[in-house]
Amino acid sequence: MRYSGVIYNDIAAAPGLCVTFFTQGCPHQCHGCHNPNTWDFEGGKDTSFEKILNAIDENPLLAGVTFSGGEPFCQAEGFAALADEIHKRNLDIVTFTGYTLEELREMAKT
Repeated sequence: MRYSGVIYNDIAAAPGLCVTFFTQGCPHQCHGCHNPNTWDFEGGKDTSFEKILNAIDENPLLAGVTFSGGEPFCQAEGFAALADEIHKRNLDIVTFTGYTLEELREMAKT
């Protein structure tokens, strides 16, 4: 999984205290984007599923996890598996995406 950065004690990206993972790579390149440094699919750093879960498990005060971008749905398989593990920990998940719900539904069909 590729990511641009992490905020371990974030109070701005979701209700309560969360860990925010900024994914790397985005096809949208929206005008006014807050994170244009995340657009390059070759940028950022690699990490493992286990490292992300360890970072989440280290903080017992977390209310949830936020996936931001870049575009999290460009790494949908990995983040879906991670979301399953996060839900097992009874944590909330917030995902910021540039796709519409209709686009995500179409993508899921392929």
